[in-house]
Amino acid sequence: MHTSPLSPADALRWYIAAGVDEAIGEQPVDRYALSAKPAAKAHAAQGGVPAAPQQPEPASSAHLAMAATNLAELKTAMEAYEGCNLKRTCQQTVFADGDPSARLMIVGEAPGADEDRLGLPFVGASGKLLDRMLASIGLDRTQAYITNVVPWRPPGNRKPEPAEVELCLPFITRHIELVDPAVLLLLGGASVSALLARTDSITRLRGGFIDYSSPRLSRPIPAMPTFHPAYLLRTPLAKRDVWRDLLLVRQKLDSAP
Repeated sequence: MHTSPLSPADALRWYIAAGVDEAIGEQPVDRYALSAKPAAKAHAAQGGVPAAPQQPEPASSAHLAMAATNLAELKTAMEAYEGCNLKRTCQQTVFADGDPSARLMIVGEAPGADEDRLGLPFVGASGKLLDRMLASIGLDRTQAYITNVVPWRPPGNRKPEPAEVELCLPFITRHIELVDPAVLLLLGGASVSALLARTDSITRLRGGFIDYSSPRLSRPIPAMPTFHPAYLLRTPLAKRDVWRDLLLVRQKLDSAP
């Protein structure tokens, strides 16, 4: 049987007669959440303990690093950062050593026990070998700037985990931008993979320069990947390869504007 549709007024009267007293919107409404708010207010009014205010999220390493306009501010930001578990097990932040105006910047992996104790990078057995490496091309610590990708010592001198390197990457990126060296010397697999985003082994990457770029650098920086001094202490035969790499670094320094 065909019936004509109700007019809007008739439909409204029908809804009222049927007991409909509320319209349903297109978006769902959490009635439990709405009812909980008056209950919480009443509980507080009756002397209940109010919920603690929500704490703001700690600043990320990227935010802290990008806000630094000089090396002193960057060091302060790193010392204030609490997002990396390594900071809870080390003695101190190992920032850098050498001359920040030097044309050669050396980046290692992470501090060891001696570095953590003294607060300077490359001061143990690896550091003494690095000093001899620099001397072989006519340089010393006063003519280079030395730091690490990770500024906090991993427990037991283990290699830093990829997640730990990722957290520290904004700091070393900003560190390089602020120093703005002519040449980078990257020591060890962790520094190479972090800064150059390359998964090849040092054995395959060393022997030539790879451009390093970041948003706040005016031009790419030639970077030489090579073996870490700690590896050379265990594998003395690899020193001849590093010697060739260092000669290329010396040539690049001499020819760079």
